[in-house]
Amino acid sequence: MTSPDPEMTPEPDSKARLRLWLKLLKVTRSVEADLREALRTEFASTLPRFDVMSALSRHAEGLKMSELSGLLKVSNGNVTGIVERLVEDGIALREAVPGDRRASRVRLTRKGAEEFARQASEHEHWVNELLGALEAEEATAMILQLDRIIREEAQ
Repeated sequence: MTSPDPEMTPEPDSKARLRLWLKLLKVTRSVEADLREALRTEFASTLPRFDVMSALSRHAEGLKMSELSGLLKVSNGNVTGIVERLVEDGIALREAVPGDRRASRVRLTRKGAEEFARQASEHEHWVNELLGALEAEEATAMILQLDRIIREEAQ
């Protein structure tokens, strides 16, 4: 992203894009707050804990802590406490990585996989309700538009 040139006048579409960004942010924060509350009340859990379980559920062989924090785009320190509690609760298992004494691999236990499946099903239901104002075709069109932004950013 480049810094704005103070002598340049904003392009005509910039206000619309700014309003879009603010609206995306507002919707994201609202949905996230509702999901946090639902996870707290229904499962006595947190969104970060759900995110860690979700990442682990996609990697049955497990993930090193650095891989897990990389996937979630958070520091190792943020993930460590969550993983510790998941291990204490029998949801995750930490295993040594052969040939690397400092590294450990984390994976869901059978209990953890079952618990995540239960929570993920409810999570999908909640998101479906929260975004129910959109038809499936509208949601798909928005995904395609957002993917365009992601591709542009990657270049």
